[in-house]
Amino acid sequence: MPVTQDGADAPSPRLYNRDLAPTTVEGRSWKAYNIFTLWAVDVHSLGNYGFALGLGAWQILVSLGIGALVLFVLLTVAGYMGYRTGLPFPVMSRIAFGVRGAQLPALVRGAVAIAWFGIQTYLATRVLVVMVLAVAPSAGALEQVSFLGLSVLGWICFVVLWVVQVAILLRGMDGIRRYEAVAGPIVLVTLAVLAGWVLWQTGGDIALSVPEPLTGGAMWVQILAGASLWTAIYGTFVLNFCDFTRGAVSTGAVRRGSFWGILPNTLFFGVVVVVLAGGQLRIGGQVISSPADVVNTIPNTPLLLVASAALLILTIAVNLMANFVAPCYALSNLFPRVLDFRRAGVVSALIGLIILPWNLYDSPVVITYFLGVLGALLGPLFRIVMADYWLVRRGRIDVPALYTEASTGAYHYRGGVNRRAVAVFVPSAVVAVAVGFVPALEPVAPFSWFLGAGVAALLTVLVAPRGRTYRAVSGEPLAVAPAGGH
Repeated sequence: MPVTQDGADAPSPRLYNRDLAPTTVEGRSWKAYNIFTLWAVDVHSLGNYGFALGLGAWQILVSLGIGALVLFVLLTVAGYMGYRTGLPFPVMSRIAFGVRGAQLPALVRGAVAIAWFGIQTYLATRVLVVMVLAVAPSAGALEQVSFLGLSVLGWICFVVLWVVQVAILLRGMDGIRRYEAVAGPIVLVTLAVLAGWVLWQTGGDIALSVPEPLTGGAMWVQILAGASLWTAIYGTFVLNFCDFTRGAVSTGAVRRGSFWGILPNTLFFGVVVVVLAGGQLRIGGQVISSPADVVNTIPNTPLLLVASAALLILTIAVNLMANFVAPCYALSNLFPRVLDFRRAGVVSALIGLIILPWNLYDSPVVITYFLGVLGALLGPLFRIVMADYWLVRRGRIDVPALYTEASTGAYHYRGGVNRRAVAVFVPSAVVAVAVGFVPALEPVAPFSWFLGAGVAALLTVLVAPRGRTYRAVSGEPLAVAPAGGH
């Protein structure tokens, strides 16, 4: 049987820089707690609090529990890849798509992330505006003047938050790790306090069921649809989870951090959702559906400021992990000779500003179709990369060959592109987009991520070359120490 080449050539500068290089095993610093705090903040993203689905309390918890269990399995599989190889996602994608074809999954993931980076920064801006007006009501005059669709005060707050996030990113992945480690406990404590505030304000009178609740098969379909949607929400982050676990100290750290960060934390999120959204609670005449609504009802200005600051910490933490890291590696992978992780981060942030994200957020067409379609593509991309790594190659990767342009390299394929992977991606992407957006397929729309991913995994295995032996070659000779952060 033929054996793949070991790709022993010197790394090409068009494929390699210090940030794209594999990380050495020695010096890794992401422990179970650090991975736990990623999820301690991301699960509680403010955008997730619309997760009511018309279900009662126990049904919401069951739905979230199923979704969290599936997500834990996916995270473990994806996270182990990062630990074992030390590779960031764009380089990991070269295994399945080729040294040039990997630009496709990296740029799709990066484009989605940049757009949401800008949108999340804008949502945090709205919280900061509330804080400024609470302290300095005279600043309301700046709200009356707008420029390019945003008030002057909004521009000031947006730029402040933009600078804060870029400053954290300039400290590299280690800076993000340290920020998340602090943000996690703050977020969890704040949300527990806000839920307690709601219970106190309402005298504990919350609805644990909905009018005309679903029963039987229809109820379970809705529960499973909710679980599928919960998984799809994090399909973007699962895709590039290796960007973080390449710095993990062990597979145990990946597993434990993901377990505690996803399973108990998601159920805690479910309890908060039930408390805040159960029965469309009202405090002071305002409908409560998210933590931001609770903050707006706090009559004490100092407490309002503290709670708002915690929501800012939450939003920035979510943005850094979910929407900033991916485009940094994607752009560095596109221009490795000129863009390292930090420079690529500044470019990503500039794009996130130039696109005027508040206008995107206010456009249903952009949110639903442009970002929705791009998001639908991530399921097939995830399964192609995962299935190729685990089912086709059985985890045997020639890491040095990922950095060579030699035609004999294991991942050169034809012109640097694996046409088999592209051929798999096209029909699986069509399935994912069609299921998500064609009206006739609306009943199965919540399962679009799994359907697209399932087709991609099946086709990846079916089109894989037969009778080929894959050789595992360590990337340690090319690796760089993760200490100090990329």
